[in-house]
Parts: sequence; structure tokens; C-alpha cells
Amino acid sequence: MSRSHTDVTDQVTAEACPLVEVIDHVAGKWSISILVAAARGPVRFTELERSVEGISRRMLTLNLRRLERDGLLTRTVHPTVPPKVEYGLTSMARELHSSLVGLVEWADRHRGTIAEARAAYDSGSAASGAAETPPSGASAGR
Repeated sequence: MSRSHTDVTDQVTAEACPLVEVIDHVAGKWSISILVAAARGPVRFTELERSVEGISRRMLTLNLRRLERDGLLTRTVHPTVPPKVEYGLTSMARELHSSLVGLVEWADRHRGTIAEARAAYDSGSAASGAAETPPSGASAGR
């Protein structure tokens, strides 16, 4: 591999890795739902737990910590007995929120169409899959 190709690869990797990491955190399975739910204002753990369907307490805790670490959530502990803990969006997360709402709305609008496309693909693949896949060890085009 030429040195110039290696330089380009290193540059692309250096630029893409942080982007991939950020997108992975923000677009994780639970992150979008947590951020959308927290956008209503300061919310307590139990409110988030009820709002994010299907999430376990452990997974919610892990995601809240990660989102706080990434600077997307604030965690406020009020000195009461028992302690009252609230989560809210940071200014950076509020900026992201409009994009997330757009993504959630898009997913709701197209959920049925995507399910239909998957079913059509799956039924077509099952019927033609055997004819298109060469036997193992054989190469296509021979």
C-alpha cells in the first residue's frame, strides 16, 4: 500500500472515529427515547422508566450515566429525604432534540411501509434465494 494511501486512510479514520462514537451514543437503542422523554423538563428516574417502554432499571441507569458523561443530560440531586434526583437536557441536547423529534416522527410515519417492504423482501428472498446463491465452495460467474 502506498504511503499516500495510508495517510488518507489515517486521516479518514481519525475524522470518522469520533463521529461514529458520537452517533453510536446518541442513536443507541435507548438514547433517543431517553432524550425525547427528558426534553419535557426536569424528569425523575421513575418518570423516565415509565416513559421509555421496555427499558430495565439497570439499562436506564447505564444510559443516563453515559448521556450525562457525554454532556447531554444534567443530573440534579435535591437535598431531601429521600433524595430527589432529576434529569434534564443540556443546551447541546436541546439543539439535538429537534433532529431527534424529526427522526421519531419519520419512523412513526414510515413504520408500516418499512414492515411491508421487509415482508415483501423476505417472501421474495425465500423464493429466489436458493436460485441466486451459489453452492459453498463454488464461485459465481464460472
